[in-house]
Amino acid sequence: MSTLSNESRANAVVSVGPIELSAPERGHALWLRVSAPVTGSRLPVIVFSHGFGLSMDAYAPLVNFWAARGFVVIQPTFLDSRSLSADPKASHAEAIKAYLDDPRKLEIWRYRVQDVKRVLDQLDVIEDSIPWLEGRLDRDRIAAVGHSFGAQTTAMLLGARVPGPDGDAGEDRSDSRIKAGVLLCAGGRGGDALSPLATEHFPYLNQDYSRMNTRTLVVAGDHDDSPLTVLGPEWFTDAYTLSPGADSLVTVCGGEHMLGGISGYQVTETTDENPERVAVVQRLTDAYLRSAFYPEDDAWTIASSTLEGGPNPLARVESKSPR
Repeated sequence: MSTLSNESRANAVVSVGPIELSAPERGHALWLRVSAPVTGSRLPVIVFSHGFGLSMDAYAPLVNFWAARGFVVIQPTFLDSRSLSADPKASHAEAIKAYLDDPRKLEIWRYRVQDVKRVLDQLDVIEDSIPWLEGRLDRDRIAAVGHSFGAQTTAMLLGARVPGPDGDAGEDRSDSRIKAGVLLCAGGRGGDALSPLATEHFPYLNQDYSRMNTRTLVVAGDHDDSPLTVLGPEWFTDAYTLSPGADSLVTVCGGEHMLGGISGYQVTETTDENPERVAVVQRLTDAYLRSAFYPEDDAWTIASSTLEGGPNPLARVESKSPR
């Protein structure tokens, strides 16, 4: 039986980090933060992939919400994180410049995918590092969630691909241990949808969602204008419209790239600060994963229906016909 808690019965949460996994080939140990409810057993797992430049310490508004409702959330720190740079206090613009000068830049997206796989390979090590967590993970219910660059990482694990320069389909980097996914502000299709900036500096954004078959929720902001595309905010819905696995789309009304402030409390990168937007992302992502893992749980149906009506909705939900 599910030990997930509903919103009125939120659990106390313990968060531990850094937990270190050996990864000599990446040039730096893989650091993790693990957040989990104090009570409960057979707890489903979320591996969360942060956006560019952030770290395992970001996204507390989402992580704390999910963990309080019964998920174990594991957050790797990827190689593009400012926390690993010579100047961890660098601005976002300075971090991007450093990234563009990094000779590893065209491979970091691959390291990110491999880092998530390493987390799944070493769940025993993670449990051994946190004695009070031992034996409490439900390894048959693992979700991958990511925001922005982290959503691209997550999409690869769900079945999306990056075609090769010669036009081949690209390597399959999906992981069958992941049973459901959530993509927050995932970049859309490549090709002529990319801006000259993206084409020159971020060729791995030339992504193909046609083989992304894992059950997935896509979340996009309808005011998310990105310099990486010529299409405008609709680009961030491509993961829904172009993939067979994405069965639901949440469009956050007025939402920009941080969806009201999901990356942290009072953080500088949020340009559309709005606690109500954050709250609707919290509730809908939690409900989606709850119903994905426990089909008898109607949390997703209930959460979706509460958005209907009213002149100023916080979000809109669209779903495809059942496969």
